[in-house]
Amino acid sequence: QVQLVESGGGSVQAGGSLRLSCVASGGTFSTYGMGWFRQAPGMEREFVSATRYVRTNSYTADSADSAKGRFTISRTNANAVSLQMNSLKPEDTAVYYCAAVRSRAVVTDAGEFEYWGQGTQVTVSS
Repeated sequence: QVQLVESGGGSVQAGGSLRLSCVASGGTFSTYGMGWFRQAPGMEREFVSATRYVRTNSYTADSADSAKGRFTISRTNANAVSLQMNSLKPEDTAVYYCAAVRSRAVVTDAGEFEYWGQGTQVTVSS
């Protein structure tokens, strides 16, 4: 049974940093795309950043404009991904979800991701 488990959420003041981590189990995800979405109250789930497979032990990253320059995604191993979030803003407050998709292409549509974690809350206060 595939499971994605996130960790690292919490509360921080504006300008602070958090690091989210996600570990997948129950399968081999080396060629999967893995990344992060977020969902604020009353809003749709939105793409944040994702890694996609290029070749053995090599991944590239794609990020939303809101994440560029502040968030850094890393594929720490075939089954794990992390998101370093710096210069956090109150508008970054949301539940952050780890997700995985069986594709090597650029995928930013939440509906195409097959596996999801339970989510971790990130709250940024002003």
